[in-house]
Amino acid sequence: MAQKTDSHSVTKRLQSELMGLMMAGITGISAFPNSDNIFNWVGTIQGASGTVYENLEYKMSLQFPTDYPFKPPVVKFETACFHPNVDVQGNICLDILKDKWTPVYNVRTLLLSIQSLLGEPNNESPLNSYAASIWDNQVEYKKVLLKKYQEATGRTITDTSSTSNTTSTPSITV
Repeated sequence: MAQKTDSHSVTKRLQSELMGLMMAGITGISAFPNSDNIFNWVGTIQGASGTVYENLEYKMSLQFPTDYPFKPPVVKFETACFHPNVDVQGNICLDILKDKWTPVYNVRTLLLSIQSLLGEPNNESPLNSYAASIWDNQVEYKKVLLKKYQEATGRTITDTSSTSNTTSTPSITV
């Protein structure tokens, strides 16, 4: 039997998740309702330390269905994201956004999972086959990633890493 929810209980759940996310103070992720619509959020993820995405920041949209948390939100990258599991429209291939979703998940766990996916893609089910094909060559991957990030954001990026150290921090200026 399908779970039935009303918009009041979904609103309360989302308000609770917003408060929990703000109180947790987790570095590298954030999300807030977009204007007055509690069902439409804007999230931000920073690439995790030690990955080629370190210090890169991505905006995403989160659209919550009226039967949340029994159905997952629709999450898309708004900042173009070069990644094996993200297509050019910003759609994300992540099991917890599809068949592995349970009401135990929340906005915090979802954003942390996407942040983790950036540094640990699933190359077995790529949405971007080119990104998947060069993932193992981290020097080449980072070069393409930074170029595409610069094109998407307009930020000038200088990669300060050497070919033997691919985890150093890029310098970003606006």
